[in-house]
Parts: sequence; structure tokens; C-alpha cells
Amino acid sequence: MALKDIHGRSSPILAKTRQLARSLDAEVCLFHAITEPVYIDSRGLTGQSMRDIERGEILQATKRLEAMAKRLRQSGLDVTTKAVWDYPSHESVVRAAVSWDANLVIADCYRPRHPVPWLMHFTDWELLRRCPVPVLLIKNRRPYTRKPILAAIDPLHAFSKPTKLDDEILRNAATLADAVHAPLHVVNAYSPMLIGMTPAELSATNGIKKAQKAAAAQAHRAADPKLEQFGVPRKRRHIIDSFPLDAIRNVSDKLGAQIVAMGAISRSGLKQLLIGNTAERMLDRLTCDVLIVKPRDFKARVARARRGPQIVGLPLVPPGF
Repeated sequence: MALKDIHGRSSPILAKTRQLARSLDAEVCLFHAITEPVYIDSRGLTGQSMRDIERGEILQATKRLEAMAKRLRQSGLDVTTKAVWDYPSHESVVRAAVSWDANLVIADCYRPRHPVPWLMHFTDWELLRRCPVPVLLIKNRRPYTRKPILAAIDPLHAFSKPTKLDDEILRNAATLADAVHAPLHVVNAYSPMLIGMTPAELSATNGIKKAQKAAAAQAHRAADPKLEQFGVPRKRRHIIDSFPLDAIRNVSDKLGAQIVAMGAISRSGLKQLLIGNTAERMLDRLTCDVLIVKPRDFKARVARARRGPQIVGLPLVPPGF
């Protein structure tokens, strides 16, 4: 499912959707949510019913989507279109993704006229927090090539990720890597447990180095079997003594990664999913595309029924006021 701003003229989302869909033999649905409110005054709708207004807006949006879909169909893709009047837009997307049983949501957060075009906005964040389906954020205009796909994992769960989340990250990242014929690299950051060491252990000859060596061995023992399972060669495993934020950014820059895949985790005691601290700080800094994956058991916490148009009543202003 690809989300399309029907008013945008220079979006890269169609080209990238075409690349992925052709390789994966996937059906594409171009989706647009009309979120603009309808303003009416106390005199009513001047002869038009609310149903007429809604039908007209949806018809116009569908025509624009169909014009875009035509370009994709010329590549042999199976494309459907859907425009709805619903709000807020991130909830509308979640409702559509769940109802269609989508495997991937492709969302465009590239804004060419913005001084920092890859910077994320509120709607982007809310979509990532609430959507149970993996979300691929398009952050630049560059077509996919054979540059690496980088997956960030945490097999020791040092940062409280669910046990099965790494499998989901690797599975989805591997699928995208196969689709664009690119190598899959994996980064895993770890830190030596110096806090638990006694003063004697810290001051002993090579005490810190021994702790670092032990931490590296532990990280490899946790990561290597899983990476063997996914067929990731040793030369593409980046198991690093570093903070996650620095490790992901540095390895991504070094490789020239075109997509970084990472996980989103839920905080205990809260009813909605929050993007982890690492991702929150990382996402705005990355200029490559980003794939956000959630645990399989994550449930969408949005109403299933769409809201329809948002009607805003305006007060009647007396003539000459």
C-alpha cells in the first residue's frame, strides 16, 4: 500500500513503489486520505448536501490517483486506488492497512521545498507509532540500486526489544534486499558491563580490555547463530562496541546504505506504541529511506470505522459587521 499526496508533483514514491512491486510481484494500492474539514455557517451548505460534497471530493481525488496508477499499470503492475474522507490521516492509513491486510505501507515524507527535505513531521511520527504493518519511509529521490540494506538488531535485548522483533527486522530487511538485488548488512551495538565490575577488576591489568573482549564474545554468541540462519556472511556483520545511535549512523554512512531497517518497541504501562529513543534521535538524521518494523503481536489501537468528513460550524456574521 503506497500513500500518495495527490497534490505533490515531485514525489519519488511512485518510482520506488514500482521498483519494489515489480520485484516482489506485489499488488499496489494507491491511497489518499482527504483530511480537510468542511466549513459551514449557520445558513447550511448552500444547496449542497454533505453527501454531495463528500462524493465530489472523493471523485476528484480518485481521478488523480487513477492518473498515477495508469503509469504503474504500464509497467505491468496490478494497481488499485482508494480515496476516503477521514481524519486524522495517520489513523486513516492504519484503518486502510488493517482492512486490506497490507504487508507493507510505503509513506512519503520527502518534501522537496523544505530546507531539510528528509525531516519528519508529526503525521510521520504518529503513523510509525500506530501502524502495525511495517512502514517504509521514503526520504530522498534516489532510485534503489545495489547499495546495501542495513538492519539494526539487538539480540541481547539490552535495550528492551521484544525477543521476536529481531527476526521481524531481519526478515523484512532481507525481503527488501532481495527485491532490489542488494546485499544485506547487519549492525549490532553492544557495551561492556563495566558498571558491575569491582574496583579491583577495573584496576587490574587489562581489566577493561578483558571486559570488552568478554562483551564482544557475548555479543557474537547472541548474534551469530541468528545471522547464520538468515544467511548473512561474516563480512557483512557489524558487531560493534558502541552506543546504538552512533553505531547505526556510522555504519550506515560508511556503507552508503540506501535503507536502514530498525524496530519500534512499546513502553510498559502505555496504551500506544512509542518509537524507541534510538529511533527518535536517528530518524531525523538519516537521509536514506527507513523501514520501521514492529513485533508481530502489536495491535493497532485505532477505531475500525472511519470518521468521515470533519465538519466545522462557523458563526453567522451579521451583514456590515
